Amino acid sequence: MNHKQADDIRNSVRDSYGKVAEASNTNSCCGVESSCCGVSDDSQINTLISTRLGYSATDLANVPAGADMGLGCGNPRAIASLKPGEVVVDLGSGGGFDAFLAAPEVGETGHVIGIDMTPEMLSKARNNAEKGQYTNVEFRLGEIEYLPVADNTVDVIISNCVINLSPNKAQVFKDAFRVLKPGGRLAISDVVSSTELPEHIKNDLFLHSACVAGASLISELEAIMKAAGFEDIKIQPKDESREFIKDWAPDTRIEDYVVSATIEAVKPA
Repeated sequence: MNHKQADDIRNSVRDSYGKVAEASNTNSCCGVESSCCGVSDDSQINTLISTRLGYSATDLANVPAGADMGLGCGNPRAIASLKPGEVVVDLGSGGGFDAFLAAPEVGETGHVIGIDMTPEMLSKARNNAEKGQYTNVEFRLGEIEYLPVADNTVDVIISNCVINLSPNKAQVFKDAFRVLKPGGRLAISDVVSSTELPEHIKNDLFLHSACVAGASLISELEAIMKAAGFEDIKIQPKDESREFIKDWAPDTRIEDYVVSATIEAVKPA
């Protein structure tokens, strides 16, 4: 992929999610209600989507209104095993949903940093943090390939259906490795491709923003993560996720190509 193609993808994703944030703020709808890149003006629809992804009713009740926009493809916190005092970075934090759920688990001695490249999402997350009076959460503007985070300072990196959006996944995992402490870990929900994607899907900017065209094969991700230095790599596809993935891009049969997965790994101690 050349620089222009990468920039086109990045700009398309930034624009799409900026519109998602603005639509959420104005209680309007931006795209397919149940898509990874859509948002509904109906909180009941967003609740239904999030419970399908593995969140509980308690989770949804414990975050500020507007933080849950029905985005994502799983629940990374379910595999993160967060502990009091840990420092957590959320890649592509959006409206702050996963960051806010992580906050009470790491407690006042811990810290949660959300990273997002979309100014509209960043503004939304910061407003939500103020509404929820979170004292151990902050949000920083940045790209997940080049994190605004110091070396060796993070215990856990979480992310929910965002790394697939990056045109440079090798750099994402390289920088994740950089900021993690020795012994630090990844706890990620994302989509992976179950077979090689056709060129017409790979080149579709809408399908990139819809979290499918940028999906990598499991073998490719494993190689990228190993090259970055990670060990104990576990990528576990969830076949049942095809039920909600088919709603992301109706009429494309995209569920035949991609599936949600949990992605775990450790930086050697």
